[in-house]
Amino acid sequence: MKRITILGATGSIGQNTLDLIRRDRDAYQVVALTGGRNIAQLARDAVEFGAEIAVTAHDELLDDLRAALSGSAVKAAAGARAVAEAGARPADWVMSAIVGAAGLPPGLAALEQGATLALANKETLVAAGPLVMETATRHGARILPVDSEHSAIFQALTGEDIGAVRRVVITASGGAFRDWPLEALAKASLEEASTHPNWNMGQRITIDSASMFNKALEVIEAREFFGLDPAQIEVLVHPESLVHALVGFCDGALMAHVGPHDMRHAIGYALNWPERRPLPVDALDLAAIGQLTFRAPDPARYPALGLAREVMAMRGLSGAVFNAAKERALDHFIAGRIGFLDMSDVVQEVLARLSAENGLIDAGITLDSVTRLDHLSRRCADAVVQEQCKKTG
Repeated sequence: MKRITILGATGSIGQNTLDLIRRDRDAYQVVALTGGRNIAQLARDAVEFGAEIAVTAHDELLDDLRAALSGSAVKAAAGARAVAEAGARPADWVMSAIVGAAGLPPGLAALEQGATLALANKETLVAAGPLVMETATRHGARILPVDSEHSAIFQALTGEDIGAVRRVVITASGGAFRDWPLEALAKASLEEASTHPNWNMGQRITIDSASMFNKALEVIEAREFFGLDPAQIEVLVHPESLVHALVGFCDGALMAHVGPHDMRHAIGYALNWPERRPLPVDALDLAAIGQLTFRAPDPARYPALGLAREVMAMRGLSGAVFNAAKERALDHFIAGRIGFLDMSDVVQEVLARLSAENGLIDAGITLDSVTRLDHLSRRCADAVVQEQCKKTG
């Protein structure tokens, strides 16, 4: 039996992972499940799958979790340290699906005990790519991508020489505002930004899709995971969201990964790797689809992509700064303090201020230095927003 831990079990990636495990219960033993505030779901899943422990990231919800697990053999724990300890429990395969920088410590803990890390958390490689990859190498662990785009690249590269790769094309839906007039974006509402044309996702990732900050993170992640030169990584807007990525080779060939809107494919590929096994995913009817369309992203509509290029040029801890500033800018947009277009302005200003600090982003990449820059960047983003609010009255 493969021993499984799921970090972020109550989110969509975690729930889809449990769906696949549920279909083949005898093949898996669930070690630990972690979640956030959805205590009822976390407890139900932990009891159903016989987990050793269930962990909520929020200390104040420990009593609620204990009550929900009452009468079962499942242990309860709470807090960031407990989440990291869950990642450190002996397991063969760990799904990292916690949203944001909070996914880094438990992901590193999983690698340190030699597990295969199925990585659905973009921020882990964006904030600390060299540290994460070095940790995996040092402990004989493996990282498998679960983001649909990076899974597609990974699959297209199977059996290929990375030295023969000339370009990698990551596709993007374009989000809620892909066809809006540019002048209308400044007045885009939270509700409008929270509605995705193709996918049913959480609010934060849906807004990140509209701003294409999610794609900016994926560009940086692709550089870190596959060791690509930034100039090799391209982005195309693909409204149908069926071609997840393309890999171009030195002979001019483009190998595309095409699949339906179902994250269980990428999850199942990582869960069953290196084998391919049947998955409950619909086959595409290409005749019914009729056509696939692509267009270049407009830099004025998606300034986040340009910021990703700046981060890749800066190197060092700039990824940690970028990610933390992005998360706080999104918090402020959701809270109604800034407009949709202001998010990229906030991130750009934080990058400018912190990169100007001599040596600030050039320090060695360790968990402590990433954590320090994460906190500093969030405070800087808050200060930038406060200044903007004063200017606008």
